Amino acid sequence: MKMTVVKASGGAGEMEVSDEAFGVPFKEHLVHQIVVAYQAGGRSGTRAQKNRSAVSGSTRKPWAQKGGGRARAGNIRSPIWRGGGKTFPATTQDFSQKVNKKMRRAALRSIMSELIRQDRLITVDEIQAASKTKELLARLAGFGISGRSPDVLIVADNAVDGLALAARNLYRVAVRPSDRVDPVSLIAHDKVLMTVGAVRKLEEMLA
Repeated sequence: MKMTVVKASGGAGEMEVSDEAFGVPFKEHLVHQIVVAYQAGGRSGTRAQKNRSAVSGSTRKPWAQKGGGRARAGNIRSPIWRGGGKTFPATTQDFSQKVNKKMRRAALRSIMSELIRQDRLITVDEIQAASKTKELLARLAGFGISGRSPDVLIVADNAVDGLALAARNLYRVAVRPSDRVDPVSLIAHDKVLMTVGAVRKLEEMLA
C-alpha cells in the first residue's frame, strides 16, 4: 500500500509500505487487552497497612478476663481498640500483567492500520529539532496540525531531546523515539506525526 509523505520544504510525495504491517483489520478486543495491561503496569501498588501483629504495643492482657465488669480484652493491638491493627489491611500488590511480544506487535499493527484508515497518521520526511516552543508550533502548522495546544504524538527515528524540550510546555504534545512507541500513546492523541525513518523501523519490526 502507499502512504502520503508530507515534505518539510513543502509539497508531498508517496512511499510504499507493507500491507502486513499497516493494512490489517482492527482488533478491538486485543487492543483493549494490551491497553489495560499497560495501564495496570503503571500502578505502583505500594499501599500497605498494619494488622494486629505488625503494630507496636505489648501483647500483655490489659486486665483479668473476669471480675472487673469490663469487656474482655486480649491485648491493646486488637482491631477494635484505638491504635490497634486493621482487621483486613491493604497490602502491597503487583498489578502487572504479562504481555507476549506477539500480542504487543499484533496490537501495534492493528492500531497503526486504524490510524491510517482514520487519516490520523501524518508521515513526514523529517522533523528538525526546535529550540523554542513557538518554532515547534510553526513546524506543526506546516504539517497541517494547527492550534495553540495541538493534540499530537511525535514519533521520530533520531534523537528527540531537542523536540522534547520544545514540546515540554505543550500539554497535549508528546514526543517518543521510534523504539519506545507504545499502544497507549498511539491511541491517546488525535494525530500521530511520524517520520519516514520511524515508519520504516516500525515496518521492520511489525511486518
